[in-house]
Amino acid sequence: MSQRPDSERRLPNRARRLRRRFVSGLTLIEILVVLAIVAVLTVGVMGGSGQLEGARLKQAATLVSGAVRAGYGRANATSKSVRLVFDFEKDSMWLEEADQRHLVQSNDKSGAAGANPVTDAERAAAAESERIVKGPKPPRATFKPVTKGEIGDQAEMKSLRALPRGITFREVQASHDLEPKQSGRAYLYFWPGGMTERAVVQLAPKPGDETRVFNDDRTLTLLVSPLTGKTTLKAGSVALKVPKDDAEASEREDRSL
Repeated sequence: MSQRPDSERRLPNRARRLRRRFVSGLTLIEILVVLAIVAVLTVGVMGGSGQLEGARLKQAATLVSGAVRAGYGRANATSKSVRLVFDFEKDSMWLEEADQRHLVQSNDKSGAAGANPVTDAERAAAAESERIVKGPKPPRATFKPVTKGEIGDQAEMKSLRALPRGITFREVQASHDLEPKQSGRAYLYFWPGGMTERAVVQLAPKPGDETRVFNDDRTLTLLVSPLTGKTTLKAGSVALKVPKDDAEASEREDRSL
């Protein structure tokens, strides 16, 4: 048979009951304190992750804006056609320049806008287009990655290419695109003399599954001005607005597109 401690045996019955109740009360208080601490930590972690996600989104927007400026400047400096490549699968981007003058073809279903196709999807679309449309066609320019020059050496190129962890291209559309690009590769072209395409680049946190369902409240959109290469950052998902005529294009220039 277990024996009570001497200190408890010496206490009257009423005192022993009060002592047990006091000990039980302390245990309950401790549990409540622990639960409160866990709740505070959980809220803090969730808030911190949201802030981190927002910071990465803004960092990605800064990288894209810098890449647009670099492409715009390189086309002027080298007098070559340049394009910025957006790779949806690799969440990366880089600059390429052409071996000859390149004029964009807006009816090119491959998405390469008349340049030599690179991916399997582009080659298949180009072959189908050539099968349907007969007759002479302008020569296609070949684009190769830029390794040094306007945006620095190869090491700097690597730091430029990758988006921050957890961030992806939600949607990219330039003037030559028949519809927004959401997979494969998208291209933004630059030409000597200070010209690029009107374009939108949407950035968002990468979805946790294969559905690619995005939240507009967690999306940032960069709008690219065709005459100046200037980028404007907008909250949410903003679609490309194509001007109906030259007058409308002039009015929209540098005014949120």
